Amino acid sequence: MEHYVGLDVSLKLTAICIVDRTGKIEREGVVASDPETIAAFIKSHAPHVTRVGLEAGATSTWLWTELNKLGLPVICIDARHAKAALKLQINKSDRNDAVGIARIMQCGWYKEVRVKDLDSHAIKALLVSRALLVKIKRDIENQVRGLLKNLGLVIGQAKMNVFAVRAAELADARPELAGAVEPLLKAREAIERQIADLDRKVMRQGCRGSKACCHSAPDVDRRQRIQVVIKGGC
Repeated sequence: MEHYVGLDVSLKLTAICIVDRTGKIEREGVVASDPETIAAFIKSHAPHVTRVGLEAGATSTWLWTELNKLGLPVICIDARHAKAALKLQINKSDRNDAVGIARIMQCGWYKEVRVKDLDSHAIKALLVSRALLVKIKRDIENQVRGLLKNLGLVIGQAKMNVFAVRAAELADARPELAGAVEPLLKAREAIERQIADLDRKVMRQGCRGSKACCHSAPDVDRRQRIQVVIKGGC
């Protein structure tokens, strides 16, 4: 007998519903949001499962990957598409959402989402961390400029190490500002090192197995290569 499974996932618990080919509920339950626990419940109550559905969300990549490894035909469905169907239910609850997702699997009315592999998410994590550090560095630079400008000291256009040198020179001329500016410049220097380290990690992971990106022309600088990785060129 064909079975269709719906999973409504939260951080701690997952509501599971199993329906037959006519949409009749065969089994319901709530288990820990752990792939092995979920797989054990499904295999024990739906040995001939045809489709297992879950909505795209924060933990969907991890669950989808692990459940696939455990041999389940799991499908990640578009959350907005599922919401349009689930909002027709009178009572909104995890249990009813699991029932609704199971029936979506049974009738085949769903929009499947492509789940990226864990390596892609690892690159994304590096890029998100790098973007945050770049923002912090820019905020520090703006703070330093503001402190100096209050006393009529203007750094002007300055990139890379020129900014730190120029800011230190201006701060030395005003000892009352040195105590505030120097810690910011040291913090900026430390953040620059971490950004450079993340750049190397992004290039290593993003260009793994890609000769076109790793062995690019000499006039292609580091930032251009990172942009290639961000756009999926590697």
